[in-house]
Amino acid sequence: MNVRLADLTDADIAAERELYPHVFGRPIAQRLKSWLGWGGGAALTLYCLYRFGFFSGDFLHGAGKFGQLVASQLFPPTGYENLPLFIKVIGETIAMAFLGTLLGALFAFPLSFLASKNITRLRPLQFGTRRFADLLRSFDYLIWALIFVRAIGLGPLAGIMAIAIVEIGTFVKLYSEAIENLDRKQIDGVTAAGGNWLHRIGFGVLPQVLPMMLSNTLYMFEHNVRSASILGIVGAGGIGFLLADRLRAYELQEACLIIILVILTVYAIDYLSKMLRERLIGDHARREPVDDAAQT
Repeated sequence: MNVRLADLTDADIAAERELYPHVFGRPIAQRLKSWLGWGGGAALTLYCLYRFGFFSGDFLHGAGKFGQLVASQLFPPTGYENLPLFIKVIGETIAMAFLGTLLGALFAFPLSFLASKNITRLRPLQFGTRRFADLLRSFDYLIWALIFVRAIGLGPLAGIMAIAIVEIGTFVKLYSEAIENLDRKQIDGVTAAGGNWLHRIGFGVLPQVLPMMLSNTLYMFEHNVRSASILGIVGAGGIGFLLADRLRAYELQEACLIIILVILTVYAIDYLSKMLRERLIGDHARREPVDDAAQT
């Protein structure tokens, strides 16, 4: 039955409000919880800003000095005669990120199936794999880099191992969550057709989760290029060593050139990664705008 808005009376609206109170407004208890949540978050934010001196004159003075430092001591960048060396070391940084990401993905791929609730029915094994992954990614790249520098010495190998260790824990989490969110109907269809465990994985699981796994892997490679850029500060190879050396020597204009090169490298890898992701996953075709005129 179609009812026009003009035909509704105050009595009709009151009756509907009594029958469906949630449609007309949230109960006062829910509104109080919402207000308390937002108010508590705002109060905590203001307290943290106050506690760490964002409202003090020191912060404003420091921000001004930073602006002067950037304007007067970082620019214009110098050290173009060392550009071949910088480019060579940036290539080493990219190689570190690539190998670390690849090793992390290879080791995490089988572990992600053990960490998935819908694949591993043995709960102690599934729980232990998850906690092992949590342990690996609990420490930052720099912490692992310091450990591997002490264990195997200075150089890019320590940086590769640091990235790989952290990425094993990260990829186990990301891959297992993708596996747990898959559609069971495809797996049930393979099972109904007489497929065994390997058939269910190969034809029911992987076609659904591989696009997400590839997307996560490419994103983490981009992230690891940035991370590898600073591992050299602790002696784990890469452009970070040269950057830290220039900063310690107060050669800020040459350090500015290194920072610019790192930024351009990250931009280039982000663009190439986007193109590769679209080619492998077909993301570009799915996001193309629909031409309404062509459909009609």
